[in-house]
Amino acid sequence: MFAFDAPRRPRRPSLTPMIDVVFLLLVFFMLAARFGHEAGLDLAVSGAGAGDYSGPPRLVDVAPDAVRLNGVAVAQAELPAALARLSATPSDMVVIRPGDGTDLQRLVDVMTDLRAAGFTGLALVE
Repeated sequence: MFAFDAPRRPRRPSLTPMIDVVFLLLVFFMLAARFGHEAGLDLAVSGAGAGDYSGPPRLVDVAPDAVRLNGVAVAQAELPAALARLSATPSDMVVIRPGDGTDLQRLVDVMTDLRAAGFTGLALVE
């Protein structure tokens, strides 16, 4: 007659593949999620209805190594005070022109400093 082997004890399912999948999903959602808040700078781009310009010239040249106000080198920390002397109100237009080779982060730092000082009429030109 035909004989079967002795019945084996049932195996418990392995949880290792399920744990691997859970960790892969965790990593995926952590990488796909957005952390922190997004910030933006409101500015008027040249030629896009930037408004009327009046008063003395307020041209800020942002170079990789210097900041110039109307062609005169100014320390970045002193720029808001120098602009305040040329502006009647903080909403007066300030024209910002990045130089060749200027990093975007440097430009944003200068604009953020001006925003923090209360200047709201920032216009960016090429």
